[in-house]
Amino acid sequence: MTALQDRKRFEPSEVEPRITQAWLAAGLHHPEPQGTSASNYSIAIPPPNVTGALHMGHALNGAIQDTLVRWQRMHGRLAKWILGTDHAGIATQTQVEKLLVREGTSREEVGREEFTRRVWEWREQYGGTIVGQFERLGSSCDYDDERFTLDDQYVRAVLKVFVDLYEQGLIYRDLYMVNWDPGSGSAISDLEVEDREVTDTLYSIAYPLTDGSGEVVVATVRPETMLADTAVAVNPQDERFAHLVGRTVRLPLTDRELTIIADDYVKTDFGTGCLKITPGHDPNDFEIGRRHGLQELTAIGEDGRIVAELGGPYAGLKALEAREAMVADLRAQGLVRAEEPYTHTVPFSHRSGERIEPLISLQWFMRMDELAAPAIEVVRDGTVRIHPETQARRYVEWLENIRPWCISRQLWWGHQIPVWYRGDEVHAGLEAPEGEGWERDPDVLDTWFSSALWPFATLGWPDETPELAAFYPTDVLSTARDILFLWVARMVMMGLRFTGDVPFRDVYIHSVIQAPDGRRMSKSLGTGINPLDLIEGGPRPPVFAKKPGEDPGEFPAYGADAVRFGLLAMSSVQDVRFSEERVQQGQQLANKLFNATRFVLSKVGEAPAEHPPAPVTLEDRWILSRLTAFQEQTDEHLRAFDFSKAALGLYDFVYGELCDWYLELIKAREVDADLSALLAHVLRTTLATAHPFIPFVTEDLWAHVPGADGLLAAAEAPAADLARRDPDADAAIAAVIGAVQAVRGWRDGAQIKPGAFLPARLRADLPDGAAALIARLARLAWTEEGEAAAAVPVPGGLVEILASDDVDPAKEAAKRDARIAELRQEIARAEGKLGNAGFVAKAPEAVVAAEREKLARLQAELADLGGA
Repeated sequence: MTALQDRKRFEPSEVEPRITQAWLAAGLHHPEPQGTSASNYSIAIPPPNVTGALHMGHALNGAIQDTLVRWQRMHGRLAKWILGTDHAGIATQTQVEKLLVREGTSREEVGREEFTRRVWEWREQYGGTIVGQFERLGSSCDYDDERFTLDDQYVRAVLKVFVDLYEQGLIYRDLYMVNWDPGSGSAISDLEVEDREVTDTLYSIAYPLTDGSGEVVVATVRPETMLADTAVAVNPQDERFAHLVGRTVRLPLTDRELTIIADDYVKTDFGTGCLKITPGHDPNDFEIGRRHGLQELTAIGEDGRIVAELGGPYAGLKALEAREAMVADLRAQGLVRAEEPYTHTVPFSHRSGERIEPLISLQWFMRMDELAAPAIEVVRDGTVRIHPETQARRYVEWLENIRPWCISRQLWWGHQIPVWYRGDEVHAGLEAPEGEGWERDPDVLDTWFSSALWPFATLGWPDETPELAAFYPTDVLSTARDILFLWVARMVMMGLRFTGDVPFRDVYIHSVIQAPDGRRMSKSLGTGINPLDLIEGGPRPPVFAKKPGEDPGEFPAYGADAVRFGLLAMSSVQDVRFSEERVQQGQQLANKLFNATRFVLSKVGEAPAEHPPAPVTLEDRWILSRLTAFQEQTDEHLRAFDFSKAALGLYDFVYGELCDWYLELIKAREVDADLSALLAHVLRTTLATAHPFIPFVTEDLWAHVPGADGLLAAAEAPAADLARRDPDADAAIAAVIGAVQAVRGWRDGAQIKPGAFLPARLRADLPDGAAALIARLARLAWTEEGEAAAAVPVPGGLVEILASDDVDPAKEAAKRDARIAELRQEIARAEGKLGNAGFVAKAPEAVVAAEREKLARLQAELADLGGA
């Protein structure tokens, strides 16, 4: 106890590293597999990219997951938080390619084998950064069993899934339109594409009829793709062009002829009503081309340049360069009929930021409809519960409209596709085929293909490991909504297909923490906040500056507990703005709990009884009742994934009920064995219940609590004793608190000296013991003798303040008369409003009810003051 008394406040910078080492040394984070998943508890971390560093989304989700894991561990369940990182194909390859460029070389120059070696080397040097940062946050992940999506065992699982699905006919190779990302030089999936609003020029271009009888005019924002046109289409119901269907036009800038076709897709009210059809460069044109058997030509290659086969004088130009040159030539030939600005949505790569080029490419695809049906059913029947329900509806709607998934990527870093070719022969397998002349497919699998196996591949699947038996299915997945389809749905599909069970029972979609001004958090925008700068102190981003160009200063070192609490208190199912006030609230909570513990330990004996005796006093009954309610409500909120209410409930109990009231109520009491035991019990239970939220300060304080054995993180949280719930005590102390607050408010208004004890009469119906508590906390001396100078309404009646050297009766009478007059005016206004039939009929029911309640309250106060 002496060591704690010598410390004046909680110092995170000293405590947190020391506590972290104690947790790691104890090995609590690494449970040995035993039992079944039904009795155990597990969460699989959404694997951060190996390139990543901790950002606010990681910190929020880390705080959520760790709270759940610690809560379940302290409730007696074997808890495993599966840890690992994702190889992040495009992101990691890009990092190493930039490194090679700085060294004056490239991946093509060093070759695939050397490039792959360099990526592994880069990963060994930089890939563990975010894992150490999770540790700094206090996350009790299984650091002894860290997984990586390119571990040998994980690779075996991924390749097995590919081969199995290939043999089942769900994976196939085809020439099809894909989203080509020129920035990464690879195809990407629909879910990695983001639409941005762009203003282009809409060109109206004349295509002369080959018989010389006229022209048709097409509208396009991409004239550079016209080199790959294979038809012009009109709507079959459009009478303006019905006579042209079947005739031909000359494609400008070329010597090719195009047939005019009719298709219902063409909108009669867009542009000129005539649509150039380019199956090789537009998804909708591709579908039209397949319907009409059109040739599929490619004008723009994978490098984003015009191809030699069709390009003529434009060959080798980048797409936008070709556009400028072609428009200039079209003008020169008198074929441009109009130019106007046109704002529309354009697809961009979420990975590289480059504008997507739709291309027909030979790729590997995965048919999804057969996998989607059971994944829909488990959400509909409640086997998998998605919180909030609105996200469940999004999930089902997407799966009902799912399309084939392009799973191949033109990269070198990742899971190389396990397919070999020799002439027309194709072999898919875990090992290379025997014989000479076989060449392996150079592409790798989409990163999301391998991460879809995460909940079971990390536990040793396809082997029947003890870990798989003990911790699969996992219990909860906590993630952001932007990967609901990219990852969550695919994990459900793969889990059902390959393990016969869902990968998790609950999916919690957490909020996105925005910058304080409501923009997205981004380092480049000056709105991103580094969580470590909040924990350890560091520069505030520019968004915190009061005016442009001003130095925003630095964050104080709030500590990990404060940051965890703040993020949990901010959390919601809606996006929320970052609130530094919530982090400050967490810091205040840690210090309040620290000081409360010092006070309690100064009162209790060295070895108080483990269980308190039956309480006798009103305040003791009350604190045990409130403690039980706090335990119950915390469990209830965590079960409902309502982390904000759970965190703020912790704050309210510690700050309000325990410190501001109970410890004040007992300050004057002599601490006997019974009170010592009760205080120790309340302290132990409070620390244990608070631990999942603010683990460092609670663990630090636990070491000083008499009778506390070992680490708090390993302790079993006391069960809520429902017999301690005491509605009568709750109501009685609520009345005491209301009375004390009312008297204190009156004292402040009357400018009474803080230390003065005032003579007073109690005219209220209160439980036994309440009067003494009110008198002590409100500094009153009960007496029946003396002249009443003021009346303070309190629950159940009045406190009459008597005349004394500190209270002037005449002054108080004048104040009472002024208040009576004010009340009469307010009552008249309220009665007038409620007497208005129009207001009562048209106003919302809740508004009318509130007005009636207000009137009753005013009338009661007027009666108490003798003005009725």
